[in-house]
Amino acid sequence: MGKQILVTAFDMNTPTHLATGTWRHPDSRAWRYKDLRYWTDLARTLERGLFDGLFIADVLGVSDVYGGTPDAALRGGAQVPVNDPMMLVSAIAHVTQHLGIAVTGSISYEHPYPFARRMSTLDHLTGGRVAWNVVTSYLDSAARNVGLDRQVGHDERYEIADEYLQVVYKLWEGSWEDDAVRRDGIYADPAKVHPIGHEGRYFKVPGIHLCEPSPQRTPFLFQAGTSNRGKDFAALHAEAVFAGAPKASVLRAKVDDVRARAAAAGRDPHDIKVFSGCTVITGETDAEATAKYDRYRSYIDVEAMLSLFSGWLGFDLSPYGPDDPLRVVPNDAVQSIAETLGQGDWKVRHLVERLALGHAPMIVGSPAKVADDIQQWIDETGVDGLNLGHVVTPASYEDFVDLIVPELQRRGVYKKAYTEGTLRHKFFGRGDRLPPSHPGTRYTPAAIPTRGA
Repeated sequence: MGKQILVTAFDMNTPTHLATGTWRHPDSRAWRYKDLRYWTDLARTLERGLFDGLFIADVLGVSDVYGGTPDAALRGGAQVPVNDPMMLVSAIAHVTQHLGIAVTGSISYEHPYPFARRMSTLDHLTGGRVAWNVVTSYLDSAARNVGLDRQVGHDERYEIADEYLQVVYKLWEGSWEDDAVRRDGIYADPAKVHPIGHEGRYFKVPGIHLCEPSPQRTPFLFQAGTSNRGKDFAALHAEAVFAGAPKASVLRAKVDDVRARAAAAGRDPHDIKVFSGCTVITGETDAEATAKYDRYRSYIDVEAMLSLFSGWLGFDLSPYGPDDPLRVVPNDAVQSIAETLGQGDWKVRHLVERLALGHAPMIVGSPAKVADDIQQWIDETGVDGLNLGHVVTPASYEDFVDLIVPELQRRGVYKKAYTEGTLRHKFFGRGDRLPPSHPGTRYTPAAIPTRGA
């Protein structure tokens, strides 16, 4: 396989991201998430390993569906406490030269006007290395704490997201012409800075963008929703998609579906990079890796894990026994996870056995075995790369950098140097801006009404 494998690291500004309980492991430094040096040291490690990016997840609200309280999540540090990911970007950019920095930002509870300014600022400060993971919030606890009775319905959240993207495209792509900034006695030419005049169902934004054009204008766009409605949204807007599945055949079907939907939306199907969730546990030998895996499992906090899944699935797992089948009730939580688990195909113990330490696939073994499994998985699924989770951090990433990256490089399937330029250029090699087939390019300055028109 000659295809170059892309890799992003998956973390969160919290004590425990996915592998609940492992913050207690002596090699884990996850509890240092409050310390900026934790993040800058991690970024340096990832850049040493030529990772394409650090992808920082986020959630607004707390998992309080399990037992009707947040107690299990709090005891386990399961995505609570959770700090703002965007505060980390500038510091990470300062200590790296090439690493992409993808931050999760929800469209549900922040108006697009200030959000667009924040992302443009980060794109300037990173030299065009910032990405936005577009999400809609799914927890009722978040909705209640911003004054709503409950979250907006799943499909309507995507209707809001579509209009949200229209607004930010108009601000990023259309408000300022490329040569609006002169610095020749006047700073910016008012005739080349355009109010966007947006008035829609959900948002009204009449004025100009507050920032001059940044290197990418629109930050590189990630999207993780793989529900039916989420795939339509990704096919239209995303430049990279995170997808997960317990079997290669299931993931292959998802990849083919997203690419087909992109083509139907008038885009090149390969204008979307697809990343598979993956967790790697490795050592010098298979035996060493297996022993590490067994030790990690001894730290699993089952109750905290079930509190996360209760939030994702939208119903309380506390009454379930280990052998009770999961019969997912339709609701407005994370539908893609519900679709993966099916109707009675999984039991509670399957969650613990297969997903307690993070992403499927879980690959355990020596560098040669891990590289074999990664190549096979990518060949069978058609994905472009891995969104690499961790069990303990930074040790999981240090192991990958020191043991797996050299093996993949030896096989000719992993880069030996970074491409220069912005994150978008690194991924596609076609420059800094959105390609012509992307819907964001419809909102150029020429498409914005001129003053007095």
